[in-house]
Amino acid sequence: MIRTSGSHNYYVYITTNKNKQVLYIGVTNHLSRRMQEHSDDAKTSKKHFAGRYNCVNLIYYERYERIEDAISRETELKDWRREKKIALVNASNPDWRFLNEELEN
Repeated sequence: MIRTSGSHNYYVYITTNKNKQVLYIGVTNHLSRRMQEHSDDAKTSKKHFAGRYNCVNLIYYERYERIEDAISRETELKDWRREKKIALVNASNPDWRFLNEELEN
């Protein structure tokens, strides 16, 4: 379960598909809702990258109190090479467990 503190919570997150081959990086203020939105898009219209590539499995996230910090971090991660993103996930989630069930509603 995600523990929150402070009055604002913003998350930078990484999702993947079931075969763990595609990575998607995003930012949100409500992580469980955003995971549901990705899942809904994957099952229906596939309008967005996460939906088209079935990136509905949360494997990594960071919490921020300021949206500016979260957006800056998201931009930084998106500029990284794939190998560096993989190393980041491996450092905290070496088995690449899907963390969706740990989210609060």
